[in-house]
Amino acid sequence: MRRCIALPLLCLLPLISSARASRHGIRVAKPEYSQALAAANRFLSAWQAQDHETGITMLSDSARQHASRDRLQEFFSPGPQAAFEIRHGWRSKSGAYVFPVVLFGSDFRARPCKVVISKAGADGWAVSKLP
Repeated sequence: MRRCIALPLLCLLPLISSARASRHGIRVAKPEYSQALAAANRFLSAWQAQDHETGITMLSDSARQHASRDRLQEFFSPGPQAAFEIRHGWRSKSGAYVFPVVLFGSDFRARPCKVVISKAGADGWAVSKLP
């Protein structure tokens, strides 16, 4: 008898916890948002580590075509003291995710900009606009 009651309650638990989180101002991320945020984090980590190869492979074809080789070289050479900060993003009308970021290069100046992450293929994400 207890199993019959427990199973429906277990099915409702995610809905209850999601509603409760929403009521308390806690955001519950959708899987797509989390995947796009992880892609933005990987891209910015490549930028911070001056890993040109990883960063460039994460760019969409369109972003690669719009950036000169010199621009890419300059972008992926922020210096040894590079750091970044990602803020909460949103989904644009086109379906891409936009994340406000602040980049700190070797001059320690905060440079606010945005990273735009778009769906690329079935399971992939790409940076569709350089910060």
